[in-house]
Amino acid sequence: MAHQDTLEKYRQKRNFGLTPEPAAGGDANAHAPVFVIQKHWASRLHYDFRLEFEGTLKSWAIPKGPSLDPHDKRMAVQVEDHPLSYGEFEGTIPPRQYGAGQVIVWDSGTWRATEDPAKGFLEGKLKFELHGHKLMGSWTLIRMKGKSEKQIPWLLIKERDDYARPASDYHITQALPDSVKSQSTPQAGPALRGQLPGLPPASVRAVLPPQLEPQLATLAESPPTGEGWIYELKFDGYRMLTRIDGEHVRCFTRNGHDWTAKVPALVAAIKTLGLKSGWLDGEIIAPDAEGIPDFGLLQNVFEKPNPAAANTVYYLFDLPFYADHDLRSVPLLERRALLEQLTEKSSSPQLRFSDSFKAAPRDLIASACKLGLEGLIAKRADAGYSAGRSTDWIKLKCGQRQEFVICGYTDPKGARSGLGALLLGVHDDKGELKYAGNVGSGFTEKSLAALREQLNKLATNHNPFDKNTVINGKPHWVRPVLLAEVSFAAWTASGRVRHAVFRGLRSDKKPDTITRETAMSPAALDSATKTHIDKPALPKSLRITHPKRVIDTKSGLTKRDVIQHYAAVASLMLPHLKGRPVSLVRAPAGVAGELFFQKHAKDAELPGVKLLDASLDPGHDRLLEISNLAGLLSAAQMNTLEFHTWNATASVMAKPDRMTFDLDPGDHLSWSKMQEAAMLLRTLLEELELLAFLKTSGGKGLHVVVPLKRLHDWATVKGFSHAIVKHLASTIPQRFVAKSGPKNRVGKIFVDYLRNCFGATTVSAWSARARPGMGVSAPVAWDELTDLSGGDHWSLQNLASRLQTGNQPWADYAASAQSLSKAMKIMGFERPVEAALSTGGHKKSP
Repeated sequence: MAHQDTLEKYRQKRNFGLTPEPAAGGDANAHAPVFVIQKHWASRLHYDFRLEFEGTLKSWAIPKGPSLDPHDKRMAVQVEDHPLSYGEFEGTIPPRQYGAGQVIVWDSGTWRATEDPAKGFLEGKLKFELHGHKLMGSWTLIRMKGKSEKQIPWLLIKERDDYARPASDYHITQALPDSVKSQSTPQAGPALRGQLPGLPPASVRAVLPPQLEPQLATLAESPPTGEGWIYELKFDGYRMLTRIDGEHVRCFTRNGHDWTAKVPALVAAIKTLGLKSGWLDGEIIAPDAEGIPDFGLLQNVFEKPNPAAANTVYYLFDLPFYADHDLRSVPLLERRALLEQLTEKSSSPQLRFSDSFKAAPRDLIASACKLGLEGLIAKRADAGYSAGRSTDWIKLKCGQRQEFVICGYTDPKGARSGLGALLLGVHDDKGELKYAGNVGSGFTEKSLAALREQLNKLATNHNPFDKNTVINGKPHWVRPVLLAEVSFAAWTASGRVRHAVFRGLRSDKKPDTITRETAMSPAALDSATKTHIDKPALPKSLRITHPKRVIDTKSGLTKRDVIQHYAAVASLMLPHLKGRPVSLVRAPAGVAGELFFQKHAKDAELPGVKLLDASLDPGHDRLLEISNLAGLLSAAQMNTLEFHTWNATASVMAKPDRMTFDLDPGDHLSWSKMQEAAMLLRTLLEELELLAFLKTSGGKGLHVVVPLKRLHDWATVKGFSHAIVKHLASTIPQRFVAKSGPKNRVGKIFVDYLRNCFGATTVSAWSARARPGMGVSAPVAWDELTDLSGGDHWSLQNLASRLQTGNQPWADYAASAQSLSKAMKIMGFERPVEAALSTGGHKKSP
């Protein structure tokens, strides 16, 4: 192995027949690299500082020992690498042996590079965090001039943070002189702080994010089958996420609206937890006299500053971030155990832990409904916390209930005042409002008057529904910005609600996200939840070089994490890769380093990667294909982060089997505009009678893909896709442009048709992206578009729950291949002169 050579100097200096020091050995820490500082009474006292890196302990001798004062720049002389087993060594090196004298382990723990460590060692500036018994926080090693010297001098400097202390106040080597071997080892895991007992092993040191997208539950007809689920009450209230950063506490709705000013008493209660930093997730409710959540009472709390706000209760059920650590990869039961301990510290009656229940699910749901509660939430006990809709959380309702957009109202009849009924709407999969019936019960005289006052301010002449929609009574239209929470008995065959009851207004959700909720059937639910994806075991034959090298400093993901990602998605990704030429984006120095785009290779250059016939691209080395797991993991081991595929298969290269549109947003363009643009493109394609499929790009945009029969050449497909883009740009110039380049698409979207050239590629579904955060491209259904938070909605860190959905949104893709002939006729497109795509004419795109 490569690191054995680096231990040669270590072995040459020692006689292992006399010294008790280890000759070799030691296992790498499975969770995070270790550090150790050994206090060494040799010819003079000094401290040996060692960092686990690439299979050995990189070592420095620090004559004065470390200091917590950022003004102290401690000399650190680099010495020979030591074996990993040396980190446990304590004892006496005999006289006349190298380094003779006593050695103790003065400190030990784990460390994490905050920038690319390989680059840091090479360039002489290594920034990192220590998490030990004595030393914690941020540090820097800087190499001084004299690189050619036998022993290279560095400086060890403490960075300014909460762990820094002036030398005039505290000398850590004097205050804590003894060995830590008798103390329990700090919890293993990426960047765990010894002073934070109870942190789960999978916790990751992280900067507290300014915003947090909550995990959302999927509606189901019945409870999930199998073991491993916990059940909590479904509260009839408002979802509330709380960000704590020192004395600054902010409360947000599920859509990111800051409601801190609305809940001052709750903010004060949260401060009693004594939490320095973190994100809490829970539901705020207003209980009635019997303690049952009452949504109507909650409405009164948020209408205006109200003393009743002090009577609300915040039920806490999750802890995604805690004490400078990201807990989203920690199993739910471990997050909840820590949250329960935290909640017990508060004496405030406004804060309560959301208990889980152990009983038969059907008995639980029956009891909840009998008590007048909204239902239950089933959660997978071993799952992490992932943004957006997930089948790791299942909601089970006692009855039909959801939000509707208020689109208008009718006049009151008889002695009733205010209004007769609210006219309700939901969005279809095209984003258009559809009439969903009306609700005329559940109001009080007070609420009728208040509603009418609000609706008068929103009056409009515009009917948001189809002109053929039949409305009973005279409608008065309003701008569709208010949401009504409504319970009802059932949906009619025509898409109307029956026996609807108004429960209150909602202001914590966006009107354009309101669609008809459809519960998953037992069969679909069982299929979606029966397999929980964990990090897979890698083939024993796969040798990973530098597995702990940090690939992305933003997320802390390592090379091993990337390879495990491709092992996990292999069964889903290979159908998208098989048979197609593939181009690789390789990143030897990680996301922040130089990227290499490779589409050709020589024989045996990439083990396991198939080389295609040389005639497919004359004048070049052979094109590549990934056809099996071995090839996929081999490419990942060779530092491939992205996989891009052609729009044709190797068997019929002259005629593409798909047409791809890459929606590329300009700077400062909101995500909602991107979602709207995707729907507009889909609408145009439907007018051309073309069926399209959607996927995230893993970056900033979206990909719309039209499966084709192999009937047209590259010039035709490219020309027609260009015509579609030009039509969009001329019809909706305020949204689209037909020319690429940053200057052309400021505040607009370029729909990239150039993906349809010969030799052009598009990132494959399930490929990671070589960008900070490492987003992942994933197939999505059109009705999921409104739930997406961006083109990088999924990343290597939160993809696990999406693997259960897999390629299901594209289940009909293979059977949907279609000809462009009719679409070209509808559009009046004249086919270009077809290029003679002979084997000698493939040197560049037509």
